[in-house]
Parts: sequence; C-alpha cells; structure tokens
Amino acid sequence: MLETPIVEATLQRALAGGGDFADVFVEDRASTSSTYDDGKVEEMRSSRSRGAGIRVVRGETTGFAHTSDISLEGLRAAADAAAAAAQAGGPGTKVAPLVERTSTRPHLIETLPETVSKAKKVEMMARADEAARAESGSITQVTSSYADSRRRILVANSDGVLATDDQVRTRFAVSCVASADTGLQTGSEAPGRTVGFEFFDEHPPEEIARIAAARAVSKLEARPAPSAKLPVVLRRGAGGVLFHEACGHGLEADLVSRDASVFAGKVGERVAGRGVTLVDDGTLARDWGACAIDDEGALAQRNVLIDDGILTDYMWDLLRARRDGRASSGNGRRETYQHLPMVRMTNTYITEGTEDPDEIIRQTPYGLYCVALGGGQVNTATGDFVFGITEAYMIEEGRITYPVRSAQLIGNGPDALRAVDAVGNDFETWTGMCGKDGQSVPVSAGQPTLRVAELTVGGTAA
Repeated sequence: MLETPIVEATLQRALAGGGDFADVFVEDRASTSSTYDDGKVEEMRSSRSRGAGIRVVRGETTGFAHTSDISLEGLRAAADAAAAAAQAGGPGTKVAPLVERTSTRPHLIETLPETVSKAKKVEMMARADEAARAESGSITQVTSSYADSRRRILVANSDGVLATDDQVRTRFAVSCVASADTGLQTGSEAPGRTVGFEFFDEHPPEEIARIAAARAVSKLEARPAPSAKLPVVLRRGAGGVLFHEACGHGLEADLVSRDASVFAGKVGERVAGRGVTLVDDGTLARDWGACAIDDEGALAQRNVLIDDGILTDYMWDLLRARRDGRASSGNGRRETYQHLPMVRMTNTYITEGTEDPDEIIRQTPYGLYCVALGGGQVNTATGDFVFGITEAYMIEEGRITYPVRSAQLIGNGPDALRAVDAVGNDFETWTGMCGKDGQSVPVSAGQPTLRVAELTVGGTAA
C-alpha cells in the first residue's frame, strides 16, 4: 500500500518534535450493497475510501490526525498536526527500524466478491424472495439485501512494527412480513462471514429466507409471554449478543481502568458458574470479527477471559498494555482510518460443554426457550441488562410447546453467568455490528445451548 521508506519517514516526522510513541494506520476500503424488495432491485451502491491516521503519544496526551492524501506531503502534514496536538517538545524519540510482522489469515478467500457480477448478486436476492414466499401463503412482503466489503490495512509504529491485513466480508439478510387475522408479524435472518462469495456455499439464500419466513409465520400463532422469573434455555448462538453486551464490554480494559465495569478488580475471583469459559478469539476462522492483525498491528489471538468460572484477564489495546507493562491482546480496533483505536471485542463466545441440548430441555420442567434476541440496553458499571426477544417458545414438562411474543429478558450479566447450570455440546455464533463511543466494528458472539437457572421474563400475559 505504501513503500516502507515513506512509512519510516512519516514516523520520523511525527516524533521529530518529541513524543514517546507514534503509529501510522493506512486503510483502503471498498464495499458494495444492494436491496431487493417486492420482486425488484430497490437500491445498489458501491463506495471506496482511502486514507491514513497518524497518532502521536507524549506522556498521557495523545495527538491524532487523519488524511485522505497518502502522498509523502499529505502524510507529513498529518504527522505535524498529530505532533502538535500531542504538544510535543524536546528531543525526539528514536524510531526503531521497521520489521514486517508475519501474519496469517484465519482462512483463505476463494472468490473475491469484487470479481462476481452484479447480476449474480441480484440472482441471490431473487432466489431468497422466491423461497420466502413459497414458505407460506401468509408471507406478504419480503426484503432481501446483500453486502460485501474488502478492507486492506497497513500498520506501522515507532517500536518497529510493520504489519498488513486484507479483510473480506460478505453478508446477506432477509426480512419477511406475515399477515393473518391476528395481525402482522415480522421475522428476519442476517448471517455474515469474513469470507468471499463462497459464503453462499455455507448459507444458501433459500435457507436464510426460510428461516426468516418461518420466524414471521410462527409469531402469528404466538401467545403473550408470561411475566415471571423463569429458567431460560438459550438456543445455541441465541445468547451470544446477551453475553457480548452484558459481560464482554465489562471485560474491556478501558472500561475497567475507568471503574466503569462490574468486573474491575476481580481477576482471580469466581464470576461465573463452573463449566463456563468465556473467550475472545480474533483467529476464529470465517467468523464476522476474524482478522490476521488488529488495527494497531498486534497479531490476532485467542484470549481466555473467564476459565471455568474464574476471571483470568481482560482485553487490551496497545497503549493500555504498554502502560501496564504487558503485551496487547490483539483487541485494538477502529472503525476507519479517521478514528482512534480503542479496546474492542472480536469474536466473543462461551465454549462448548458436554451436555446434550435436547436433554437440557427435557430436564427443564417449566421455562422459556429463547431462539433469537433483538436489541437491548446494558449498564456496564452494574451489569444490569434488558434485551428484547424476537423468537421464543414455552417449555412445559420438558417439551417445547407454543411460541410467545412481546417479551424481554431482564437481569444482570454476572448474575446470569453465575446462574448457568447446564452447558450444551453444540455451538453457533451471532453476527453483528458493535457500537462503542460512536464507532461501529464487525463482531460475532456465540455460545452452545445453555440454561440460566433464573432470569426475569417481562411479558404481557395477564
């Protein structure tokens, strides 16, 4: 992307007036997206952006500047601006010779989406539309959407790190509306993977459409959910977003350092039930948050945060790790070159257990079986959360019975972790975009089928 001498000269310029550390982040991003509604293409977009962000650190002060001009002159101007923002002064810090850091993709890209015709992408959406409508006569509206992106980055810093990555992501979504005498109900499904167009080998558009349509149709017969404290069985993958929000954010070192995390100061303590191991893993092949390096040049890695219920570590970016005399955990991420990196999750999940998922349900006399969660709110300082439920069923006498609607899960993240009393031997992940401090990055979260002994279900049944 940039020749090494230009990168080295930019780092030298950034530290010429003083400073303890500097880095350069260069990004070249291209994306396409399209929407198909009511049998026709409604929208098709493509975008391209390229630029660099330069950071200079002096003591506790960070200066940052970004530019879309990645010529030597443009980079020099950004370096000067970042240095001035850091209020640098005095002799400059020596820049270590750049040594390329070898990184390995978690997987190989078979077909770059940019090589696939627009007609082929539209075909996938049309196939989804047809499959969803064939699922049931009650389906009255189908919207499908396709998106892909390619993000090439280069990261270099004054410690001598030079690293690159080429990240390709593909996602497909289907949303359906079902209509009956009971009213209108919606259902959706939106998987994504850090892969190329071979995504559809694993996720055919017909399968995605059938899941979305079945979700909408099932709600037509759903009854109001009860309001009670109940055992809740979370289907594999369904609780990923819950543990991502209610527990994962509280394990990010920046929130811990600000005393904005319920997990602050608890390393070595039991924070979850036995058998519960929580991991953040940027190397999890094909998943939405997978990468070879993070946005500070650290190699992606598998970090065990909670091991058999014991809190073992937090997630770290480069600067906080340097201040604590330790290595980054590969969790420094940023939305684009125009943003500063911060501590962020990648692929965060609870590992598989040993129990049969069907047996977990059979051993639950009465409770809620949650298949999919929607949006929610979390207070990271306390761990308290509220999540909407988009698909759920009652469990009666150890069997899944009727669907329910209009429900929320209410609880506390650490309490939910401690209340996990059954962990299945299956596994699935959820795909999403994680927002924090105005930045959004791709992540996945997951878990096997598991049971939380008690959560508050906020329903509308009388």
